Amino acid sequence: MASLRGQACIVGIGNTGYRRAKEPEGNNLTLELRAAQAAIADAGLRTQDIDGILPFFGLDLAEEFAVHLGIADLRFQMTSHLGGAAPGASIATAAMAVSSGVASQVLIPGGWWGYAGRRVREIVVQDVSAMSGGSNARDYYFPYGLTAPVQWFSMIARLHINTFGTKPEHLGAVAVACRTHAQRNPNALMRGKPITMDDYLASPLISDPYRLLDCSLEADGAAAFVVTSAERAKDLRGKAVPILGFAQGQPFPADDIVTREDPFELGVTHATARAFEMAGITHADVDFAEIYDPFTFQVIHQLEEMGFCRRGEGGPFVEGGRIELGGDLPVNTHGGLLSEAHMLGMNHFVEAVRQLRGEADERQVRHAEIGIVTGFGDFGDGSVVVLGRAS
Repeated sequence: MASLRGQACIVGIGNTGYRRAKEPEGNNLTLELRAAQAAIADAGLRTQDIDGILPFFGLDLAEEFAVHLGIADLRFQMTSHLGGAAPGASIATAAMAVSSGVASQVLIPGGWWGYAGRRVREIVVQDVSAMSGGSNARDYYFPYGLTAPVQWFSMIARLHINTFGTKPEHLGAVAVACRTHAQRNPNALMRGKPITMDDYLASPLISDPYRLLDCSLEADGAAAFVVTSAERAKDLRGKAVPILGFAQGQPFPADDIVTREDPFELGVTHATARAFEMAGITHADVDFAEIYDPFTFQVIHQLEEMGFCRRGEGGPFVEGGRIELGGDLPVNTHGGLLSEAHMLGMNHFVEAVRQLRGEADERQVRHAEIGIVTGFGDFGDGSVVVLGRAS
């Protein structure tokens, strides 16, 4: 795997605005097409130059993108079914495709009509096959009223609290950090709406221990990126961000939470060491992290399982501004899914590229050389991607 280090790059990024409005502005496909066109233009390419497309699972097909973008020779297409870990898994697939010559320029689009369209709870209940744990959820979760992600993952958060003494203020530290970063991001839905710890603690309980401010923001929007080989990137006008390492993993069993021998095991538990080894880095080399954050505890959980701190110490790790800009490990510098928008983790990669290009303006991490992006899907599927400074 080390032979793939730096052999592929992200050369173009694009995104729409993010909205929470009753009146829809396009659907999944139209939003993704706008983001795709922006990413292709950012790379200095024409739509016809794209010969690989990796669409997000269950939303749109590669053929639809090819038709609407005028791509006559689509050489490569594939879809990763890892939920919120799919963007990272798709980048790994794209990197291998362009490094091997299977494709030259690969487009990875992803978007969500997640506010004006069907919400997560509706999608899961109406189409249980939309998630990898479909039959288990149908047979063992739904009959007991566990029909929404906030309920599933609150169980793990509560177990962590009972086992290690994690405090509500620890979860609140993640919410406050993301909202603080969103104040510096013009595209964040929660810009202009700062919160304090008191605001967090006063927010209504949704599913114990999760409060309203522990939950990510369903929204309408899309993002996209273009991956090509390091050799081809030299001829493009955009700043190329090298893909240094990547890996994916799953807990066992992947389709359930409560029957795991180790209930805190995640996909990133296994993927992190592989991605770091491929990139040739240690935890101390990481300048910032974009951590998939459907709920606050999932940030703490992933930081522990990735090895930034020991299991049970994630709560104290995020205290005292440590994960805020200027801290030891800035996390979700754009506001994350909690305060920018829930874009299925696609916006985490867009932000990481901007940071490594030095284009993050008020929220720029000084001297950013190495950034990591995680994905978290279904019942704990994970992906880890290590990116380097743009050249």
